[in-house]
Amino acid sequence: MQDPRIDRLAQMLVKFSTSLKRGEKLLIDVAEVPDEIGIALIREARKKGAIPFLRVNHAKLNREMLMGATDEQYEAIAEHQLKEMEDMDAYIALRGSHNITELSDVPGKNMATAMKHLRPVMDHRVKQTKWCVLRWPNSAMAQQAGMSTEAFEEFYFDVCLLDYKALLTPAKALQRLMEKTDQVRIVNPGTDLTFSIKDIPAVVCCGHFNIPDGEVFTAPVKESVNGVITHNSPTIYQGIAFDNIRLEFKDGKVVKADAGGKTKELNKILDSDEGARYVGEFALGFNPKIMEPMRDILFDEKIAGSFHFTPGQAYEEADNTNRSQVHWDMVSIQREEWGGGEIYFDGKLIRKDGVFLPKSLHKLNY
Repeated sequence: MQDPRIDRLAQMLVKFSTSLKRGEKLLIDVAEVPDEIGIALIREARKKGAIPFLRVNHAKLNREMLMGATDEQYEAIAEHQLKEMEDMDAYIALRGSHNITELSDVPGKNMATAMKHLRPVMDHRVKQTKWCVLRWPNSAMAQQAGMSTEAFEEFYFDVCLLDYKALLTPAKALQRLMEKTDQVRIVNPGTDLTFSIKDIPAVVCCGHFNIPDGEVFTAPVKESVNGVITHNSPTIYQGIAFDNIRLEFKDGKVVKADAGGKTKELNKILDSDEGARYVGEFALGFNPKIMEPMRDILFDEKIAGSFHFTPGQAYEEADNTNRSQVHWDMVSIQREEWGGGEIYFDGKLIRKDGVFLPKSLHKLNY
């Protein structure tokens, strides 16, 4: 019997997240997920009178392609994928993973080659289509989260089927506040950071780009970042696990980076290109159902009482001018049990220990 939560999720993705219309083309991109969710999405798209397309991926096959990556190969792949994406109106991706470190032994230069050529495909998808990306629960993700498979599935659907419409009004209030702000200061254990977000648009994310969702993001003025930040949330990037990343900034650039035993690997990523040592995104997370990190950025960047600071590529509307093949959302949790912390906008305390203080933002508190 079909799990009714799968049908509800497919309905939300088609009707709310992508607002699919009659005659529109939808690319459904699935990787190691049950056929049932793919079938549910195809059927929901057809109910709307849309035209579903399907792409199926597997991590082991992707790894094998990357192990022999060449410019010639990925230039051709990107050319074909870009033509496909240019023909789409909407994009929904569901990504399962039985091994989150499947790509950990792919040489860094190979990853850089592939990402360099595939960047235009992603850019077109983000800028020109209605899109939503989400993970899929399995035993590997449950293990990451330190939960039983059944308990994690319950958590997953509870988070993904949240009433995101209810978050829109207070999230838009936060958006307006961020767009009126010039100077930001962040203070917590191991962190004292200042930067400007003056005249840079803020974007509300409440169920339209990622599921789970719950953040408002902007970007720092490129050369305005100064100070030090220590991220207390574990992370994984390019298949490599990192803990306690510490970055020192001067005039916008990471001038010193440390990650304990993974410092060499960290600096290799930050040396991928000129833009990787500058910051492309600053965001505040407030999903009330997500409280603990699990090394999955689609969940971790939405943690209640968190913020993330992102070395690399800036979103187009930011006018931040930073461009990079890297986009790494590094998360810090400021709730009291994680050491606490404060965020100031133009000298005014806006959030303390993960709790928003302005009355207009109270509904974003966990």
